[in-house]
Amino acid sequence: MTDDTQQETGLFEKYLSENWIFRDREVLRHSYRPHILPHRKPQIDQLAAILAPSLQMETPSNILIYGKTGTGKTASVRYVGSELESVSSRRGTLCRVVHLNCEIIDTQYRVLAQISKLLIGEDDTASDKIRTHIPMTGWPTDQVYSELKNQIDSHVGVFIIILDEIDKLVKKSGDDTLYNLTRINTDLVRSKVSIIGISNDLGFKTFLDPRVLSSLSEEELVFPPYNAPQLCDILNQRAIIGFSENALEEEVIPLCAALAAQEHGDARRALDLLRISGELADRENAKQVTVDHVKKAQAKIETDSMVECIRTLPTQSKIVLYCMLLLHRADQRIFISGDVSRIYKELTPLIEIDVLTSRRISDLISELNMLGVINTRLVNRGRHGRTKEMWFDSNTDKIWDVLMEEPEGRLAQIDEQIVIQVLR
Repeated sequence: MTDDTQQETGLFEKYLSENWIFRDREVLRHSYRPHILPHRKPQIDQLAAILAPSLQMETPSNILIYGKTGTGKTASVRYVGSELESVSSRRGTLCRVVHLNCEIIDTQYRVLAQISKLLIGEDDTASDKIRTHIPMTGWPTDQVYSELKNQIDSHVGVFIIILDEIDKLVKKSGDDTLYNLTRINTDLVRSKVSIIGISNDLGFKTFLDPRVLSSLSEEELVFPPYNAPQLCDILNQRAIIGFSENALEEEVIPLCAALAAQEHGDARRALDLLRISGELADRENAKQVTVDHVKKAQAKIETDSMVECIRTLPTQSKIVLYCMLLLHRADQRIFISGDVSRIYKELTPLIEIDVLTSRRISDLISELNMLGVINTRLVNRGRHGRTKEMWFDSNTDKIWDVLMEEPEGRLAQIDEQIVIQVLR
């Protein structure tokens, strides 16, 4: 056996040896759906009460659900929807729940086409005529709506349409989709439709026409953030299934819960902390997850979030950030907006991009501050007026590496000697 073959066969051996940490790590992911959702019984009972008329072929009220990320909104709605379909099946009635993520499916055409795809894709009894698939592009929107209406009315049942991240749909495409869906019952003869909208943003209602708002928000539910003890219960529930016995130090779950409670009571954040802590311990071949692993996991999550934030910035924001990094690398730990604007205006002609005004550059700096990429403060310089000072808290090497990966490669191509000249 050659050295190369030995290296290939032995590459994963240390990761396949006895696992001291995990029993089932999938339990610790957001996608796992537990049979019991701790501390969400009041909300689940409310949802069930609102949707119960559908089991008697009556139209349930439309619902708007609000709450910060990681407060159990989607999990609760999915749970109630699954139970509704099960009870409906046992009773011999038709209640079907369709779930759409409007962060991905964010236009009226795509929403209507996806609802149709999910409906007839699950229907084994539909005739060939009803099985007509709406293409994802190409039809007039009126034709898509008409075809979807016919498909729904080919049954005798109640259809619950869940629009998750509904604010993303409204902000991108307006409220025409909601206008049509909330009025579809007036065009149906045999079936009925109810809409459930889920949003992290209470303010998105300001984007809605008053007529749409009045028909959509017949019932409103608010999911409050979890507190630290509640997050402990959630983590303990998952840990019993997900981790090996005695794999966690006693302080690990309370620490994960406390850190996530500071982040607006986000259960997803708590689960990520616990899972990544376990993964770090597993990679070290440790026999137990410790508080140190949790602290390392927190640092890793924060770094990964920052990297993703920077990677998705618009090009002009990346260039402004690049100018700040040049100042930082020139040992100017605190710099002012005037310095950033000067370097920006000297570099932009080199990469053939439109030059923004100083006012717009200042706006982009404020946005970077709001995202937590940099820190800023206004200082009074007497007769010279006020200016904005800024500095970096986080690891600038990581930020630099992400900017050098910019798809067009413009920043990486700037000649180093020109940069040195600009900084003088």
